[in-house]
Amino acid sequence: MTDHLFSTIKLGRLTLNHRIAMAPLTRSRAGQPGNVPTSMNVEYYRQRASAALIISEATQISQQGQGYAWTPGIHSDEQILGWQAVSDAVHAEGGHIFLQLWHVGRVSHPVFQPNGGLPVAPSAQPVPGKTFILNEQGEGIWDDVPVPQELDVAGIEAIVADYRKAARNALLAGMDGVEIHAGNGYLLDQFINSASNQRSDRYGGSIENRARLLLEVVEAVSKEIGAERVAVRLTPMGRFMGMGDDTPEQTFGYIASRLNHWNLAYLHLVEPMMVGTVLDQSNDPRWDAIIKQLRTDFHGVLMLAGGYTGQTAEKAIAEGRADLIAFGRPFIANPDLPARLRGRAALNLADGNSFFGGDAKGYIDYPVLA
Repeated sequence: MTDHLFSTIKLGRLTLNHRIAMAPLTRSRAGQPGNVPTSMNVEYYRQRASAALIISEATQISQQGQGYAWTPGIHSDEQILGWQAVSDAVHAEGGHIFLQLWHVGRVSHPVFQPNGGLPVAPSAQPVPGKTFILNEQGEGIWDDVPVPQELDVAGIEAIVADYRKAARNALLAGMDGVEIHAGNGYLLDQFINSASNQRSDRYGGSIENRARLLLEVVEAVSKEIGAERVAVRLTPMGRFMGMGDDTPEQTFGYIASRLNHWNLAYLHLVEPMMVGTVLDQSNDPRWDAIIKQLRTDFHGVLMLAGGYTGQTAEKAIAEGRADLIAFGRPFIANPDLPARLRGRAALNLADGNSFFGGDAKGYIDYPVLA
């Protein structure tokens, strides 16, 4: 039975007709120059408008916030117009869409940074990872991430202002709301986690200080567009790009509790099934207890993502583990995923070779049910 998965739910100003969301999925197909959504991106999202809610691919709030080639932004007039075409297409199909706001922080490269500078971070520490850049021939290659520069307070304040402006731009682009990306080893997550934040000022040290930047961003964005249009994504226990926290129960419990100050659209948590794009074979056994704790700590709508099937999603909703389930890879290969889950139809398999970059192949050519 899929009774719970296909029940309605109120989400801020929206009423969703089921509980299957489309997770944010980086596909590296923004138009160049300028990282602008194209007609191909419009078709991709239009095809998937039967999701209860689409969360867009991560979208950089500024040039400084970019960390990978061919990812879209929301900081130029051209980008706003590109996203407007996307939101118009989704709405014409009866769908809803939030734009995910992204600053990668240290997971970047001088080729993306203003004036070729170093990426920014809470602390100037080596980064255990690579990022996707273009070489001199215009080919996509993976390259090491350099040691970043530590942000000063003026730089932090400028980033909060960039989030505020990006949220306003998202509404100008017709989006129903925004999801603040505070997970997966990117800037806000770097401030939250003790492994990546070695600061000794008001943005480092204690849990309250490490959570400060996220909460300042939530406050600024909520004031700009209304908290009912704002969501937050976290990855407790995440290890991607060198993340780790000494006291995750306390750290993320504090954040979840503080988020109750605003009447947010939802809180989005990522289960530790994946580290980047790789299945995690050694996720922390504390996770299940933490998610149950956060379910209690946060009083609003809770969305979960991470390796769910139709059956496990129905179980999670029925048991009260979550209110919404976000699907990632299944939505890549199945534009009509809700219909397939409802009818228990077979799912197309996603082609990993076409996840990042490329053309229509593996992007807008997956078949739908007759």
